[in-house]
Amino acid sequence: MSENKTLTLEELLSDVAAVPSLPMLYSRLDETINHPRSSIADIAKVLSEDQGLAARILKLANSPLFGYFSKIDTITQAVTIIGIQQVRDLSLAISVMGLFKGLPEDLITMDLFWRHSIGTALVARVLATSQRESNLERFFVAGILHDIGRLVLFTRIPDLCREMIETSNNEEHSLFDIERLRLGYDHADVGGALLRRWKLPTRVAEPVEFHHRCSQAGQFPRESAVLHCADLITHSLELGGSGDNSVPQLISGSWERLGISPFQIPSLISQIENQFEEITAALQGTAS
Repeated sequence: MSENKTLTLEELLSDVAAVPSLPMLYSRLDETINHPRSSIADIAKVLSEDQGLAARILKLANSPLFGYFSKIDTITQAVTIIGIQQVRDLSLAISVMGLFKGLPEDLITMDLFWRHSIGTALVARVLATSQRESNLERFFVAGILHDIGRLVLFTRIPDLCREMIETSNNEEHSLFDIERLRLGYDHADVGGALLRRWKLPTRVAEPVEFHHRCSQAGQFPRESAVLHCADLITHSLELGGSGDNSVPQLISGSWERLGISPFQIPSLISQIENQFEEITAALQGTAS
């Protein structure tokens, strides 16, 4: 389809050959977890079928993300200690990082993109921890996925994306604003629509969709504000690159919604910087 015609959101996601589906192993894992008779051993068995995924789960389980003092040696231990829902969320994040291969280097450097995504995930989790939120991995997985809509745009309309990036750079407007102006929607809208298409929980899909306009979120405005602030902090710390060279504008009231004292910020930043490289190595399957 010609890029001269602006695609609707539905048209953008309708090409099943171009837009990836969730990996089968994650779907099987989700099905196993939801089965009333499944045991932790059953869940561990599904995870162990993908050695790369299993190795990364173990690396994360032994990372500062969880801070256990005893070494976790098996997937069964990891599922038991981390928690079933949390392992599912981490598996989703890792599985999605294997999608969207072969995108043009002049549009996005995938290593930098995933570093930015991991940075946002870590920051979101640290912010959520300071808020004493439950199930921190939902914030982590939302951070990993927050810009996935941009990869769909780069896949489906690369030439138009090049134009929008050039306009953003020349006019010093955020790429998010240029997307909305040119397309009538933005990468966050695309990401939310994709996650709903994948039948992921609203607690993940909505913060992704509204991370640039968190005040408009319906069910999860607080989670959306956490993700919004995490994205800004990650940009400010220059952890990786999302494809947008500008730092997004802070939405009025979003930081206040978190209720974090300015005196806490140096400690939070130090925690992020101390953990980032090890968490990145674990998720990308590289030596730390």
